Amino acid sequence: MNNRLKTLRDGCLAVGLALLSGCTGTGSDLPKATPGSGVAQAGNVPGGLRQVDDLPAPPATEGGMEQPIAAADTLEIFVFQVPDLSRTVQVDTSGRISLPLIGSISAAGKSVRAVEAEITRAYAASYLQNPQVSVSVKDSAARRVTIDGEVNKAGVFPLPPTASLLDAIAIGGGFRPVGDPDKVYVYRDVQGQKLVANYNVTKIRAGQAANPRLYGGDVVVVFSSDSRVVMQNLKEALGVASSAATTARYAIVP
Repeated sequence: MNNRLKTLRDGCLAVGLALLSGCTGTGSDLPKATPGSGVAQAGNVPGGLRQVDDLPAPPATEGGMEQPIAAADTLEIFVFQVPDLSRTVQVDTSGRISLPLIGSISAAGKSVRAVEAEITRAYAASYLQNPQVSVSVKDSAARRVTIDGEVNKAGVFPLPPTASLLDAIAIGGGFRPVGDPDKVYVYRDVQGQKLVANYNVTKIRAGQAANPRLYGGDVVVVFSSDSRVVMQNLKEALGVASSAATTARYAIVP
């Protein structure tokens, strides 16, 4: 990392951590989730950021097993025994791909399996008998996770398939000495709703809590052990971390 980028990154991180810290103490005054619902009442949460017990999987993930296709993703389309129809395509800014004979197909926001089935139906309708189509994601700018706060290597990183929270902590180089494994917050935008959940990594490592799956666009923030987590600062921290992800203030590590 060159000196200019390191200085810029360190400056942004300092601002983010100042917002994250808020005030000192060991407790948390986040609004508690409504019993049985997993979601805090919206009236208690400023700015629409809601705390949940556990983050739901994004839509179109086939029960949480897949990452939805996004604009700018590069897809490999393979049609068995029809090499002229097999190709590499990029999802355009409108979320569509263009294929021979069948033309434009909507892809963004859908699972790989859903796009695969749609292409198969389109070729079977008029052109091929029992086509066998496979679709895979060759490259995806959207499959990145932002890791911020008290970790050894903050930044924006490619997200491996089926990555978990523990994987993200490892990608971020583990906790700094002041990092608190019990104060790890994960943010996710689900159909326009900004959700946040607190995960206790100590319990996860001990097998006392589930290790949650992460998805592209998630933001992981680790607080220090002497931080008192407040919803207002969580909201501000999310803004800082999201800005870092979208404006590439951090180095994107290949």
